[in-house]
Amino acid sequence: MLSLSEPHQSQFLRCYPSARWRVTISLEFRNLGQEYQDVISDICHRMGEGMAEFLEKKVGSMKDWDQYCHYVAGLVGIGLSKLFSASQLEEPEVGRDTELANSMGLFLQKTNIIRDYLEDIKVARAFWPQEAWCQFACRLEDLAEPAQLTSALSCLNLLVTDALCHIPDVISYLARLRNQSIFNFCAIPQVMAIATLSACYNNPRVFQGVVKIRKGQAVTLMMQATNMTAVKSIIAQYSQEVYY
Repeated sequence: MLSLSEPHQSQFLRCYPSARWRVTISLEFRNLGQEYQDVISDICHRMGEGMAEFLEKKVGSMKDWDQYCHYVAGLVGIGLSKLFSASQLEEPEVGRDTELANSMGLFLQKTNIIRDYLEDIKVARAFWPQEAWCQFACRLEDLAEPAQLTSALSCLNLLVTDALCHIPDVISYLARLRNQSIFNFCAIPQVMAIATLSACYNNPRVFQGVVKIRKGQAVTLMMQATNMTAVKSIIAQYSQEVYY
């Protein structure tokens, strides 16, 4: 498609407007330096293979949960970290330490999966690991039954606790960043995530609707999460809310 002459390409796009974004992405990709293209190609290839694996495989064990989240979000964290280092805006170690970068992605993805329980169940999607929910119910969808609320909350809290295990890696990763824009880009989603986990913890509304942090709360977090001292304070605050 990209080999078409300009008049023919314009005609093609008028006939198939949905293809425009594909052309734009392809053109932008080709304009990148080779070092960036290599990272993006590798991450997209690995992500595609991993997501294809889970088309036929259920999220069974907690290990499977980590693996699924690695494919859909951990690899994004790894790829972005490599790009940060390739740009020389961050030190090489940021891109080399794939374990910390992976944890950044896992923390965000696990938060999304926990929060979106009901939305996923309604369309027959199942991302909560069976190893966790089978301790409390015969079927994952049973957790949405009012009579199962005590069991549902126990399962929910187990998964929130598991997600919080990534916090030490999140702090270590963010502490390495030196570029302010990159720090903000990485820190803001992480503090949003821990605020969301705090809101979800032991909250029956996870099984009744959608749990979201307030808009004012989100704006405050965005404005505050600009340095490590503030980020650590935010993390401590919401961790204590879960604990108590």
